[in-house]
Amino acid sequence: MLTIGNLSRRTGVKIPTIRYYEQMGLLAPPERSEGNQRRYARDECDRLAFIKHARDLGLKIEAIRELIELSAHPNQPCADADRIAAEQLHAVRERIGKLRKLERELARIATGCDGEQIKDCYVIRALASHDLCEDEH
Repeated sequence: MLTIGNLSRRTGVKIPTIRYYEQMGLLAPPERSEGNQRRYARDECDRLAFIKHARDLGLKIEAIRELIELSAHPNQPCADADRIAAEQLHAVRERIGKLRKLERELARIATGCDGEQIKDCYVIRALASHDLCEDEH
């Protein structure tokens, strides 16, 4: 059995986050020692590592909850898990597209300044007026 501190060190998940996942129902309520300390089994350590990896990939709590539920039925088809991963991939690609637009706009703004004083600074003017942007971002 692991204490919450040991669980945190093993998984790299901060203690408040572990408690949050418990409140959200992603982790089962832990056993308690005689001194009322949380005690976690190896299964919970594995589940927390699963949750952390899913969060690192940007999955939302609802998707993680669904994946945990799916994992409880190992003989079912994996179409729903595939769908969740595909939806996340789509969301990531949309964010990448938006970030590329931001990159282009920031590069244009950063290289568009030929003033030597703030009163003539294109960066300041561009940030003050969205009309100076080339496209919507």
